[in-house]
Amino acid sequence: MDNSGKEAEAMALLAEAERKVKNSQSFFSGLFGGSSKIEEACEIYARAANMFKMAKNWSAAGNAFCQAAQLHLQLQSKHDAATCFVDAGNAFKKADPQGEASEAINCLMRAIEIYTDMGRFTIAAKHHISIAEIYETELVDIEKAIAHYEQSADYYKGEESNSSANKCLLKVAGYAAQLEQYQKAIDIYEQVGTSAMDSPLLKYSAKDYFFKAALCHFCIDMLNAKLAVQKYEELFPAFSDSRECKLMKKLLEAHEEQNVDSYTESVKEYDSISRLDQWLTTMLLRIKKTIQGDEEDLR
Repeated sequence: MDNSGKEAEAMALLAEAERKVKNSQSFFSGLFGGSSKIEEACEIYARAANMFKMAKNWSAAGNAFCQAAQLHLQLQSKHDAATCFVDAGNAFKKADPQGEASEAINCLMRAIEIYTDMGRFTIAAKHHISIAEIYETELVDIEKAIAHYEQSADYYKGEESNSSANKCLLKVAGYAAQLEQYQKAIDIYEQVGTSAMDSPLLKYSAKDYFFKAALCHFCIDMLNAKLAVQKYEELFPAFSDSRECKLMKKLLEAHEEQNVDSYTESVKEYDSISRLDQWLTTMLLRIKKTIQGDEEDLR
């Protein structure tokens, strides 16, 4: 069946669901099982939504799932309502993203309200991440993305899912540093770094977090960074031997001597073995520009 056929079938199902809802509101239905008609309508709306999905009409699918969700709420079926709101959100996400992004967020927020009310915080946290990702990629509103990652981290922490919470917090730290909220980023990197160094599995990544914290310190003030590096070496002796710590010391030295060439050379040398990602490049450039107001590129 082609898409237009599927769409026509979906439209017919919508009309049937609407009839069931209308009939459920009549006087006799009220006396003789109006709720069973509503249950049937829920099922038909969901079938229509799935037909729209097959026809790739994501917006109509989202609307049909929303209708089903509202009816589930009427029947006090909270879990089913939340599931339908999530399905609606996912459908709206696939619709022309810019246009329907806010609809997707509204649906996911409705689902989150139900899940938190039911004490299902881990699922609520997961959907806060979905909302944060929409703000990151579709709406490019980083402040709001940060807020949802923070909320997600809070819920995960409350459920003792610390590694999931830390993943969200690291997202927050990365964005906070980009927005020049360095102290906020430092607090997170130090907190995650300290918990990582106590874990045999995560110990290796601790040096990266301390390195990022030190770079944020450097963006505030060179002396801050120097003291931070000393503190991290005492706290986590393995940091001393890392390439990241050695780079920090070279950069501090170059900055102290106001030597742009030495700074650039140290960064190039590090980059030839460990490729710099976008975040590190941004931070290192910001620091470089504080050397005699230098405006050149890093490499």
